[in-house]
Amino acid sequence: MSSNQIQSLSGFRDFFPEELSSRRHIFSAWRRVCERYGFSEYDGPPLEPLELYTRKSGDGIVGQLYEFEDKGGRPVALRPEMTPTFARMIALRAAALPKPIRWFSIPQLFRYERPQRGRLREHFQLNMDIVGETNFLADAEIIAAGIDALRELGLNKSHIRVRVSDRRLMVSLLDAIGVAGANHHAVFNTLDRLDKRPSDEIAKELRGIVSDQEVAGRILELTERSISQLQDEFADHESVVKAADDLVGVLGCLEKSGLEGYAEFDASLVRGLAYYTGTVFEIWEREGQLRAICGGGRYDDLLQALGGVDLPAVGFGMGDVVLSELLKEHQLMPAEVGCVDDYIVCVSEEERATALKVAHSLRDSGRRVTQDLQSRKVSRQLKAANQAGAERAIILGAEELSRGMVLVKDLESGEEQEVPLDSLTDRKE
Repeated sequence: MSSNQIQSLSGFRDFFPEELSSRRHIFSAWRRVCERYGFSEYDGPPLEPLELYTRKSGDGIVGQLYEFEDKGGRPVALRPEMTPTFARMIALRAAALPKPIRWFSIPQLFRYERPQRGRLREHFQLNMDIVGETNFLADAEIIAAGIDALRELGLNKSHIRVRVSDRRLMVSLLDAIGVAGANHHAVFNTLDRLDKRPSDEIAKELRGIVSDQEVAGRILELTERSISQLQDEFADHESVVKAADDLVGVLGCLEKSGLEGYAEFDASLVRGLAYYTGTVFEIWEREGQLRAICGGGRYDDLLQALGGVDLPAVGFGMGDVVLSELLKEHQLMPAEVGCVDDYIVCVSEEERATALKVAHSLRDSGRRVTQDLQSRKVSRQLKAANQAGAERAIILGAEELSRGMVLVKDLESGEEQEVPLDSLTDRKE
């Protein structure tokens, strides 16, 4: 590589045809699942007013923004997540949209963070959201859709697990053990790092927040409880019971849907983003070697906070970087699909005019066609046809054309047969 050759920025990707083929494979699976669930696709601008993210996204996201002033002096940022844009768009047409609203998108997102396995500075993400429904059935359906988006790609319960909890449950538990409401957000931020830092560091940080060693210890104990244990221990706390019952309902819906064995309650899960208000969940690969594949939950206050209308909402984001790693690890990423059906081979330049006509006619019929442009030997053209992944080579020679025929070679089997020239586009493939 030349020393003066410009390279891509760290954390950003070039998508050569083989990489783009893998991306299209993932996107196609995502779209199939979204459409089966009755969701409509939308998109928004990659550049938004900075305020859209600083209002409710939380310190983690704000600290990773690609932000700057545009030429008009306006503070702007490349979108680091899709939910604020989604909320802004819903607010614009909330009154006219039938409820519940079911939308999905596959945006490219940007965050300035340290590139590592499973995390880059740009990625694509499947977002699915339901707006206008408070029933926990919506929460269950969103989680089920996230699971199915992975099942569509060949993953199953032996590969992935779903951690599920509820912000309302943890808020009620913190209230019950005497943690002041002003400290809840700091506690959530600390608990969100439980899987990334040693437990003694987490305990020390919690003691600094609540200023009570016993209470700090209780917080960590609660994160290890099963949902039935919490229901028994806090049976006299109405808010705990209500949140726990709803969560049991969500998990029950998943089992009744045939997705038993995928989801499990995890009281330590709180999600770091500030706008979550209820159910939260993450999907992880079973062995825990990679980052979370998917994360989401209920955010009933966000639309209103962004200057819109008061509508409940639940949704998730699923990134392509970690998912691609997981699919490759389990050999579930298909080989690059060929982009050519037919390769036109000319025995000599005398057949060129016919080749052009045949190629165009086949393309009109829906076939993907290319041809040799260099007047090479037949053997070289056939080699190129194989390299292109073509299904068949259509060989045009003077002798065959004089009889109104062409030679068609099946490039997989090697079989050859003469067929009438005017029948090529009538063949049922």
